[in-house]
Amino acid sequence: SLTMSKTKYDRQLRIWGEVGQGALEEASICLLNCGPTGSEALKNLVLGGVGSITIVDGSKVQLGDLGNNFMVDERSVGQSKAKSTCAFLQELNDSVKAKFIEESPDTLIVTNPSFFSQFTLVIATQLVEDSMVNLDRICREADVKVVFVRSYGLAGLVRVSIKEHTIIDSKPDHFLDDLRLNNPWPELNSFVETIDLNVSDHVAHKHIPYVVILVKMADEWTKSHNGNLPSTREEKKEFKDFVKSKMISMDEDNYKEAIEAAFKVFAPRGISSEIQQICNDTCAEPSSNSSDFWVMVAALKYSSISTLQEFVSNEGDGEAPLEGSIPDMTSSTEHYINLQKIYLAKAEADFLVMEKRVKNILKKIGRDPSSISKTTIKSFCKNARKLKVCRYRKVEDEFSNPSVTEIQKCLADEDYSGAMGFYVLLRAVDRFTANYNKFPGQFDGGMDEDISRLKTTALSLLGDLGCNGSVLPDDLINEMCRFGASELHVVAAFVGGIASQEVIKLVTKQFVPMLGTYIFNGIDHKSQLLTLAPSLLLFSFGISLEGEEKLRFCLLLIGPSKSVRKPNVEETLRRLLVFLKPEAFQGGIKAINERTLSVLDDSGSGRACSTQ
Repeated sequence: SLTMSKTKYDRQLRIWGEVGQGALEEASICLLNCGPTGSEALKNLVLGGVGSITIVDGSKVQLGDLGNNFMVDERSVGQSKAKSTCAFLQELNDSVKAKFIEESPDTLIVTNPSFFSQFTLVIATQLVEDSMVNLDRICREADVKVVFVRSYGLAGLVRVSIKEHTIIDSKPDHFLDDLRLNNPWPELNSFVETIDLNVSDHVAHKHIPYVVILVKMADEWTKSHNGNLPSTREEKKEFKDFVKSKMISMDEDNYKEAIEAAFKVFAPRGISSEIQQICNDTCAEPSSNSSDFWVMVAALKYSSISTLQEFVSNEGDGEAPLEGSIPDMTSSTEHYINLQKIYLAKAEADFLVMEKRVKNILKKIGRDPSSISKTTIKSFCKNARKLKVCRYRKVEDEFSNPSVTEIQKCLADEDYSGAMGFYVLLRAVDRFTANYNKFPGQFDGGMDEDISRLKTTALSLLGDLGCNGSVLPDDLINEMCRFGASELHVVAAFVGGIASQEVIKLVTKQFVPMLGTYIFNGIDHKSQLLTLAPSLLLFSFGISLEGEEKLRFCLLLIGPSKSVRKPNVEETLRRLLVFLKPEAFQGGIKAINERTLSVLDDSGSGRACSTQ
């Protein structure tokens, strides 16, 4: 069975591995409303091998459904939509357990709230505002994840909601290798000392790995600079020139690699402030109710429950557990294998310390010391610098207490006004429906009246949100009425795809799910993430560019100028990408990534820059 699974899901196993696939195959997903949006989202998960699905929909298949939902056909007309969709999805992957319930999701939310506690995650599609608020409250109490999805004409919405989501393997796009070039441990130092950079053999000289070169150069530098590594731009340039001076010919790729990787020596030592923030979180105080993630964070932080000696201050020598891998580099086979062994040995030693601490903590809080597997602890150690904790505010908070400043800013911003307009109007149509028992433009006739009513409703909603005086374009209001609450298959497929992507992130606990309310604007072909009730990304290691840093990075790429006004950063980056010829795309992106990681900000903080 395992062999068949590996063959069947080979491509996705390369992305999220056996652990991620295992989590997917154990997940139980509930879909509320199986129109085209919900069907498309669930189709992707069924093909991916999710464990079981339950479809809840009390409606019947109508002729109109044949034009926008590929999961029903002419034989389904007049039959249960949930049953028909379930049967079609089952055909896509017979290893997925599938069942259906012929009941209105809105009714089920009110009459049987405990129903949802049996699922790993609920995909709630096409719900109106009141049902969203109630379902969110129910699922939070049951610790069930929810992904709200909606398509409405040419507009789409996706919103994740869960009290807390912890991620060990966040898979950042850009991250520095954990080589400890500026903080080598004794075994690495001992190995480096056995290699002579002044060896007379030219072949041997050009096959010394850059790790050895940089550790030696950093040591020499600190001895002549009062124990300090390069910090200013001038010193960093001087250090690179110092490395270059050791070359005896221009064809030594290992020294070129050392110069390009010199920025890794300048990276700050020790754990990041974001890791420290996680360690200082109240959840890092272990109890019998602590999740496995927080027990391991406690092990990273404490040597035992009763003392405050941190791993990083003892065995870690100021660092988190070592990852244990090294990148490819120009080197002799012997040197490279020896380096691999040294890094792997250090990573294994750190793991053993962490494993012992985890078991001690589990024993102290009254749990089985072996309840957290070695595989999980090893994964935690390997990714200890990349942990993330996401906390989402309630949907009710977004509706009742959004960021007025954010709404006003987006409405006034040409790039975001369309997305914010759709967001407000999606809420306005729910109010419209509550008042008039239909969606605007849903039935033939009375379009002008519906437009007037929707405009009045939208203005009232803006007032309730604290945005008195703000208006929405008449064209956008007219379009919302013209949509008539229809689900267009092309939009449903796109929005459903986004939703299933977020579901996989949440279930596998890999990658970082979106924080905020995602809006798809099919008219302008744009997608934006609105932070209306800001969710909290407690820890985001890896480096982002904000404000002046972001501007400085963009200016660096396009070249220096003595008189530069602050440009629109996104437009600048967009133009940079457009400038690349198709055949140079891969090389261009690689060059930008390498340049990004090698640039340090002028403030001297030592942070490496990377694009989001």
